Parts: sequence; structure tokens; C-alpha cells
Amino acid sequence: MTKRTNKARTTDDFLKEKGFKLPLPTTVEGIDKAGNQFLEKTILSYISPSGSSFWLETPIANGAELRLLIDLPPKLKEDRDLKMIIKGKVIFVEDAVEQNSKSRISLRFDNKYIIDECK
Repeated sequence: MTKRTNKARTTDDFLKEKGFKLPLPTTVEGIDKAGNQFLEKTILSYISPSGSSFWLETPIANGAELRLLIDLPPKLKEDRDLKMIIKGKVIFVEDAVEQNSKSRISLRFDNKYIIDECK
């Protein structure tokens, strides 16, 4: 007899989810490990329907809530400064190897996003 379980999606499931590399300029906002608000510009390295990965110099804790402002590709912007704005929770931090290098952050998106013109 086979026993079925309804297991919740794990971090490994998220990291294996089909997505693609999409190097778009991104601004990340949130609270760092020390409890200070930060804003850092980076390049999005990977995106899927439920999350993304990117590199940050700012130390971030697992579980932190972040807000991404992702520059849309020129073909989608129609000569406007459009950004996709989406929030999510950090589910994985690959710590920096060297003292002054960046950490890889994996973020699981909340279900809602907006596209807005920045002025």
C-alpha cells in the first residue's frame, strides 16, 4: 500500500522551480540584519513565477520581508520608466565567501505585484 502525503513546498522545491535568468536592474528595499532600513541597487539574476534570486552587499536574515523594484525591459516600457514592484520573504541566504563580497538572496514572492511608472 502506498501512503500519500500532502507535503508543503520546501525551499528546495522553490530553488528547482522552472525559471530563467533575467539580468534586469533592480532596487531592493527592506530591513537588514542589524534592524536598519536599507536600499540597494543590484541586478536580478534569476526569476520564476514564485520568486527570484539576486546578490546583495547588505547583510539580510532569513525570513526578512523585502520589496523589489524591477526595471522592465525596454520593449515592454513603451518609452516610459515602468517598474514591476513586488514584495516577498527571504527563504535562503548564501553567505558571502569573502568579507567584502555579496551574498546571494533567494526571495519567495507574495501573490500580488504592481507595475507602476516612476516619476
